[in-house]
Amino acid sequence: MKVLVAGANGHTGRLLIQYLKEDGHEPYGLIRKEDQKAIIENLGGTPVLADLTKDVGYAVKGMDAVMFAAGSGSRTGPEQTEAVDRDGAINLAKATENLGIKKFVMLSGMAAGEPERGPEELKHYLEMKGEADEFLKNTELDYTIVRPGGLTHEDGTSKIKVGQSLERGTIPRADVAKTMIAVLQEPNAYHKTFEMISGDTQIEDALRTLS
Repeated sequence: MKVLVAGANGHTGRLLIQYLKEDGHEPYGLIRKEDQKAIIENLGGTPVLADLTKDVGYAVKGMDAVMFAAGSGSRTGPEQTEAVDRDGAINLAKATENLGIKKFVMLSGMAAGEPERGPEELKHYLEMKGEADEFLKNTELDYTIVRPGGLTHEDGTSKIKVGQSLERGTIPRADVAKTMIAVLQEPNAYHKTFEMISGDTQIEDALRTLS
């Protein structure tokens, strides 16, 4: 499967490229800067230069699935959060739908759309994530919206807990990346939005319990 990963140079994005390649997929990494190409290539992906805030149709064309794992980062202001986390995600979803590609996996965040459930400093971010998620839900895409708790750099266990609304917790980025890849081939995860933290259930089994 040809899979485009937006935000491929981020921590989770790099794992997605690596794991997609290991699983026999053909990963393409959407990046903004020329000097990031080598990183994507070393992970086994094909770099694609594009700006999420502009036309991305050429980057999406020919793909079987698209993943959004981009983020404005904690050091940028509210304008960048709006431009990347909301508008960039919406722009990518529009391009995917326009080209007739069905599968779209969104990396969102726990409490997206419900900022009162999250930390004060993340309120604007969660609002923007929530607006992007709502746009995606109203498309014709076979979407999956993954909302992890606090992301860590610990080794993954491939065991998670999923639900509509979970108590705050953490999860390794590795397990988030593996879950995003697993949903590609689990029809029960299509048209679903779920929160996730570390747990006791194998990823594939957890996805089959989604309702």
